[in-house]
Amino acid sequence: MTAQLIDGNRLSQTLRAEVARTTESLRAQGLQPGLAVLLVGEDPASQVYVRNKVKACEDVGFFSVLERLPANLSEADLLARVAALNHDPRIHGILVQLPLPPQINAQRVIESIAPEKDVDGFHVANAGALLTGLPGYWPCTPHGCMKMLESIGYNLRGKHAVVIGRSNIVGKPMALMLLQQNATVTICHSATANLRELTLQADVVVAAVGKRRVLTADMVKPGAVVIDVGMNRDEAGKLCGDVDFAGVSQVASYITPVPGGVGPMTITMLLVNTLASAQRTHS
Repeated sequence: MTAQLIDGNRLSQTLRAEVARTTESLRAQGLQPGLAVLLVGEDPASQVYVRNKVKACEDVGFFSVLERLPANLSEADLLARVAALNHDPRIHGILVQLPLPPQINAQRVIESIAPEKDVDGFHVANAGALLTGLPGYWPCTPHGCMKMLESIGYNLRGKHAVVIGRSNIVGKPMALMLLQQNATVTICHSATANLRELTLQADVVVAAVGKRRVLTADMVKPGAVVIDVGMNRDEAGKLCGDVDFAGVSQVASYITPVPGGVGPMTITMLLVNTLASAQRTHS
């Protein structure tokens, strides 16, 4: 068996085209969705991510603000900047790029963002909404994973899904989203003693730990769907995921590549959330 690819680039382009069409309609009514991105310091990876996010905003017709702030910025000054954006009617989404310098408490900053502008979905109000099934903003990466499963027409009802990773950004919200679709969910992590035994039972495996080859072919049930959230570098410096793609693609029915899989979907769902925020203010 050779797995079919779930093409994140193609799905992302389709969704972004839909966002652009809706944005054009809103702008004709005098409303332009706006996203503010705050970048503190000069972390190279963060600069790339931020640049891609701002370009994506411009491509779909959003109003975007990028504020580059010094690495020695105080927490109080960053909180003041977030507070100003909370009250700016042009801004419908606020994103503070992580990681932040050590003098700043990231969770405190996230909690200072108005929940209705928390388009990353990290605020406890949005996390609580996801937990209880109420409306809110879902974290972008797991939301993108769900869209990928939806794109292949996969029915999660009664299926066993194994999520490898328990972060607040991917693992935990991923598990809750799968549960909402009536999957039976197992969360695995660094202290899981029988990982292979569990993944061999899975109809769907989501690997999200940031570690190369955490999932190999002998750990995957034939015909399973494999979603690779990892972003790592191999010995040659080439981008790779958490999954041994060459081996697992010979066992799985569907698999996401790295690059070109989950990555493009993360920024796309940020656009979707920002658009939804703008629409709520207009309704």
